[in-house]
Amino acid sequence: MPQRESFVSNAMQTGTFLLIAMEMVAAAIGQGARNHSSPADALRPLIRTNAPVIALSHVTLFDGSGSPARHDQTIIVDHGRITAVGPSNAVTIPSEAQLLNERGKTVLPGLVGMHEHMFYISAGGGPGHLILGTEQAESAPRLYLAAGITTARTTGSIEPAADLAIKAAIDNGMQIGPDLDVTGPYFDGPGTFLIQNQRMNGISDVRETVDYWSKRDITSFKAYMFIQPADLQATIEQAHAHGLKVTGHLCSVGFTEAINMGIDNLEHGLIVDSEFDPQKKPGVCPAKNSEGVQTLLQLDVHGQQIQRLIKSMISHHVALTSTLATYENSDTDEPPAATLRQTRATLSALSWADFLRLKALLGKPHHMGETDVVLALLHKEMAFEREFVRQGGLLIAGCDPTGFGGVVAGLGDQREMELLVQAGFPTAEAVAIFSSHGARYLGRENEIGTVEPGKQADLLLLDGDFEHDVSAIRKPEIVFKKGVGWDSAKLQASVAGIAGQR
Repeated sequence: MPQRESFVSNAMQTGTFLLIAMEMVAAAIGQGARNHSSPADALRPLIRTNAPVIALSHVTLFDGSGSPARHDQTIIVDHGRITAVGPSNAVTIPSEAQLLNERGKTVLPGLVGMHEHMFYISAGGGPGHLILGTEQAESAPRLYLAAGITTARTTGSIEPAADLAIKAAIDNGMQIGPDLDVTGPYFDGPGTFLIQNQRMNGISDVRETVDYWSKRDITSFKAYMFIQPADLQATIEQAHAHGLKVTGHLCSVGFTEAINMGIDNLEHGLIVDSEFDPQKKPGVCPAKNSEGVQTLLQLDVHGQQIQRLIKSMISHHVALTSTLATYENSDTDEPPAATLRQTRATLSALSWADFLRLKALLGKPHHMGETDVVLALLHKEMAFEREFVRQGGLLIAGCDPTGFGGVVAGLGDQREMELLVQAGFPTAEAVAIFSSHGARYLGRENEIGTVEPGKQADLLLLDGDFEHDVSAIRKPEIVFKKGVGWDSAKLQASVAGIAGQR
């Protein structure tokens, strides 16, 4: 599978959806509706609590604002809205409330995942061993919600119509998962690895494609590694004409060039910015090479080149998406054993076997003398993200469940939170990056992203002391979405052993 292995190597540097009541789906998509309904009867066994009024008492709270943890707090939820938050000795609990005494546990806002997918790379590849993504209509939505992701942007869709159908099913209570902001098809060019990626055929094709999907509840578009500069410019202009945003996992176009075109968001960070590669040619994604990697490693985040890039991003209001988990996964010694145990329990047997095969095949993918290049690049990216935020940049986060199979929906987001803290962000700031920052980018900061009166009751209850042990993010107990408390363990169990296949 040489082409697939080439894809894996580049990406580390860088199914068919079952029809769901098609009349309902078509109507919901056509209306662009967010008419959320009560959960279907078949989903109710997955609910821990659905009382109209709920009091979560004696919790440690990270409210998503970036402020330090608040201790011994009580949160009142009334018909899907937060109505009170404050010290437990000062909040009056309504007599009709279901009281949940959660002393010793931690509450975060529902997480806003900003680089998520509804697909997973198929085991064995696609026809001719090209890369094929399989839509995860059953497993992905539940795994995201189980991990505390209550809002997710599908940052690149291989089957946008299927993603819209999943969204409609969630909105109508027929499926359970996060609120979805669906991104249109990948906008790519010659050389793309993923067979479902759309290779743009000039500016008129770009404009027609943007116009088509803009009418179908798409909220953004994503440019990919081989898009041509003129096509990227046209994508941005046409999307903006519809009031929509464009993000990019770029290579043929460098970050600074894309910023000057007006792009709204850049994915992954410094690791995929090709503009510093000495072999970079206009409009061409350079092949991975030791010279380019070495050049990147030698760059100082406080030096003139990186500082100029950061200032340009901030002055043009370009957000950066952190996906540390997907890069850590390319090192065979990482991620930790706990992550791998959860991954094995979640994936289908075929997908797990394929992951192990590729992991062994890659071995230690890059070494330069005594330097483990994968970890060196990861630490460089961490330093870049810290400096970007220090200067006022908007950092958002997600897990990007692609690569060679070790990053899984939801589980990867938990690891991303741990890595943000390992990168040096205070715990409260890491929570804000994964909640209120994403809400702000989506323009939904008045509804979600923080725990405060008036907001939608999207909450993540962790069975542990997250303040002093960030690994408590791996112990979600109840995930409240619009006030309905879903049992995290039951959600995970309901799709155990099928992820990667459906």
